[in-house]
Amino acid sequence: MRPTCQRALSALAAALVSITALLVPVARAHDIPASVVVHAWFKASEGALDAIVRVPLKALRDVEFPRRAGVYLDLATAGPALDEAVARWLPEAFAVRAGEQVLGAPRVLALRASLPSERVYEDWAGALAHVTGAPLPPGTEIAWEQVELDVLLRYDGVPAGAALSVEPSLARFGLRVTAFLRHVTPSGAVRAWELHADPGWMPLDPGVAQVAWRFTVDGIAHVLDGADHLLFVLCLVIPLRRLRPLVVVVTAFTLAHSLSLAAAAVGVLPVGPWTAALVETLIAASIVWMALENIVAGASLSRRWVAAFVFGLVHGVGFSLALRDSAQFAGDHLLGALLAFNVGVELGQVAALAVFVPACALVFGRLVPGRVGVAIACALIAHTGWHWMLERAEPLRSMPALSAGRAAP
Repeated sequence: MRPTCQRALSALAAALVSITALLVPVARAHDIPASVVVHAWFKASEGALDAIVRVPLKALRDVEFPRRAGVYLDLATAGPALDEAVARWLPEAFAVRAGEQVLGAPRVLALRASLPSERVYEDWAGALAHVTGAPLPPGTEIAWEQVELDVLLRYDGVPAGAALSVEPSLARFGLRVTAFLRHVTPSGAVRAWELHADPGWMPLDPGVAQVAWRFTVDGIAHVLDGADHLLFVLCLVIPLRRLRPLVVVVTAFTLAHSLSLAAAAVGVLPVGPWTAALVETLIAASIVWMALENIVAGASLSRRWVAAFVFGLVHGVGFSLALRDSAQFAGDHLLGALLAFNVGVELGQVAALAVFVPACALVFGRLVPGRVGVAIACALIAHTGWHWMLERAEPLRSMPALSAGRAAP
């Protein structure tokens, strides 16, 4: 190879190495953490809402933090970078609304780099004393990716007596974000939430009307978004042509799932790691059973209302699983939330029946001969339910015995 070519290749290789060395730190700065845990406390003061937020430093991307030995956060010179990270990421983490007025961006009153072992978020007083306390010594050796950043924020302009709501926007911090939120009410009580997704606007101290509206809408949405529940209701009403048997069957189903929903929601029924998979499998099995019964036995009222009641108990437990994660938004009105959710379920069910009943009358009364049409439709439904049942039963094989999920006497 000629000397000129060798020099050119050497220069090109050196350039590539230099570019790579420059790009690697930047790429690291853009890495999205796989798992992030955020803590936040909220407490109203006169004319303001104070928030203390803890977020991992690795979640505040696109900021270059000064390091020692390429690993440890240089606490002596990190101040400007920490200020930049807070200004870029924290103001949008929580929007705050007082009544119908959305407040402006918060002021940063204090910030502190902390060790992950400093667990001071057990109460408001401890969190406040920590974030406003002495900083870590400059010589502390802590990998920058292990640093927790504690920030005290203040949202000004809160009218006296205004109802406060917050809108967390935390999903951007990582691929999986878990948030533990606490609110100190004016009475001194502490309200807690555990979030795994951004929930939209959530009142810090919800009233009865807010709870009733939210959970009624949730109940309607759960029914109308649940293909398995809609298919079961369709199987119940497909063979029925007269009002009286329709009312009897639907009433039995409604009574059953209302009873089991209430029992499961207040903790009467045992709940274990197996509960969701088992209940979802049984719901799919109920679809298969009702579809096959429609094909083989027809619409015998004596059997239909009994089956509707028995399977309604199973569906009610399924509703309670959906309610379990959202019950934390009920505040002091858990019973009201349960009633509102059940009302929403019934409204969604009535809406579904308002479509299914006339559609079945049209299709099986005029377009397709009754028994033939019912058999074809239910065969398709049974096929779908069978596949759902097999898929949902798969996780049960890797779980311990059902008795392991029950509480010890």
